Amino acid sequence: MNTFEKIYEQVKRIPEGKVASYSQIALLAGNPRWSRVVGYALHVNPEPGVIPCHRVVKKDGRVAEGFAFGGENVQRDLLMSEGVIFIDDVRVDMQKCQWRND
Repeated sequence: MNTFEKIYEQVKRIPEGKVASYSQIALLAGNPRWSRVVGYALHVNPEPGVIPCHRVVKKDGRVAEGFAFGGENVQRDLLMSEGVIFIDDVRVDMQKCQWRND
């Protein structure tokens, strides 16, 4: 399994209504230094409906300005439609919505 495939497998595990940070996915995929690689992988997501890349946000809860599938407004709307709570226009409430991969 290559690096992107490892990343995609972890992103698929994030349940609806939850988010994970790029660094969290990097760690789960096998290397805590892959945060940027996670971003690159999600930007070229081959299956946006299957690999829920909209559920990955920055560690402070901010949505991605360059969300590849419609921009930050689309990412925010997708998350809100799943019940993700925002503390302002661009930041997810990480205390309430961060996925704890138990």
